[in-house]
Amino acid sequence: MIWPARVTALPFTVAMLGIASYSMMDAVMKALAIALGAYNAMLWRTVFALVIAASLFVWRRKRWPDRSILRLHVRRGIIMSMMAFLFFYGLTYLPMAEAIGLSFVAPLIALYLAAAMLSERIVGRAIFASLLGFAGALVVVAGKLGGVYDDDVGKGIGAILLSAMLYAYNLILQRQQALVAEPIEIAFFQSATVLCAYLLFAPALAVIPDYDLLPDLFFAGVLGIISMLLMSWAYARAQSRMLIAAEYTAFVWAALFGWLVFAEEVTVTTLTGTALIVIGCLIAARQQPDHVDHVESTAV
Repeated sequence: MIWPARVTALPFTVAMLGIASYSMMDAVMKALAIALGAYNAMLWRTVFALVIAASLFVWRRKRWPDRSILRLHVRRGIIMSMMAFLFFYGLTYLPMAEAIGLSFVAPLIALYLAAAMLSERIVGRAIFASLLGFAGALVVVAGKLGGVYDDDVGKGIGAILLSAMLYAYNLILQRQQALVAEPIEIAFFQSATVLCAYLLFAPALAVIPDYDLLPDLFFAGVLGIISMLLMSWAYARAQSRMLIAAEYTAFVWAALFGWLVFAEEVTVTTLTGTALIVIGCLIAARQQPDHVDHVESTAV
C-alpha cells in the first residue's frame, strides 16, 4: 500500500527506537567483548538470540521462505557475521561514541548504494540531511582525535571502518529483506546464519563463558532481536533514503551509554556534533516518500 504523507514519520521513529536498542546492546557487548573477546561474545549472544527468534518463529507459525528469499537471508546473515565481529572487536579499543562516529561513513555510502541497487531517487533534502548528520559526526570525531590512545588504536579504527563498509551494504540488504519477509522471519534466519558462520571457528576459538556473564549475554540477545524487529518493520514501510539519517541517532545513544557505563567523557564538540545530527534527522523525517509497496498484514 502507499503510506500517506502524514504518517511517514512513524517508520522513522520506529527506526530510531531500533537504533536505541542496538546502541544499548553495544554497551553490553563492549563489556562482554572485553571479558570474553569479540568472537566469544558474539557467539554466545547469538546462541541466545537464535533461541528467542526460533521461539517467535514457531509460535507465530511462520512458513518456510522460498529459495530466492532464503538466499537473501543467508547473504545478509553472512555480511552481519563479519560486520558485527569487526565492530565489537574495534569497540574494545575505542570509546563507544568515537567508534559510532567513525561508523557513520556507512549511512552516507548506503544512501548512494540505495540509488544504484534499489533505484531509489536521491532528492536534495535527503542529500542535505545525510551530509549534515555526517558533518556532525566529523565534528565529534575531530574533537576526540587529539586524545591519548594506546598502541592498539589503529586496529580498532581499521576494524570499525571495515565494519562500516559492510554495514552500508547491510542497510541495502535490510531494505530488500523487509519488502519480501516479515520481521520475525528475518530475525530467525539472520540469527541462524550468523551462528552457523561463528560455529565454523568454534573448535579453535570457543570457550564456555562464566555463569555470571550469562544474564548479560541473554540481555544482549534480547536487545538484538528487538532491534532487528523494529528495523525490519521500519524498512518495510519507508525507503532507505528516508531512514538512513536515523542511523546518526546512534551517536546520541553511544555517548549516553558510554558515559553511564564506561564513564566516557561527553565534550562540547560531542554536544555540537549531536545537535547537527539531530537536525539532519529531523529534516529527513519530513521527506515525502515516492511510495512503498507493502501489505499491512506483515506488521508485528
